[in-house]
Amino acid sequence: MKRAALKFELTELALVAVGAIPGALLRWHFDGLTQGLVGAQTSMVLRSVLHADFAANLLGCFCLGLLIADSRPPRPARPRLYLLAGVGFCGSLTTFSAWMLVTCQAVLQGQLRLAGSVLSVSLVGGLVALAAGFFMRRPRR
Repeated sequence: MKRAALKFELTELALVAVGAIPGALLRWHFDGLTQGLVGAQTSMVLRSVLHADFAANLLGCFCLGLLIADSRPPRPARPRLYLLAGVGFCGSLTTFSAWMLVTCQAVLQGQLRLAGSVLSVSLVGGLVALAAGFFMRRPRR
């Protein structure tokens, strides 16, 4: 019994890892869009990083909406696809920690409006992107 459980866990781990690689590479590409700004003014770099984070997070939320459209709680309809695309790909594409880091940097620079805007626009934008993906993919009845 333990051997079967270990094999199942390794299969799940492999699905997450295989999905995470393209998500991380795409995220890296988004972050690479701001590399030319290294010597630029700090606020300009901050705003560019915000745009890269925002784009990656919206794309990830949209993909999650597509993924969960045909799922019913408490388990996804296709658990392997959920592990590969949801946990692996979208998990490595989107990043809450980068979102919080950039927001914190804006606060430390005294850009409170920017920090508040980042939080509210990212949260609302993420929910809208998730809903758009969900309703675009949801089966018609």
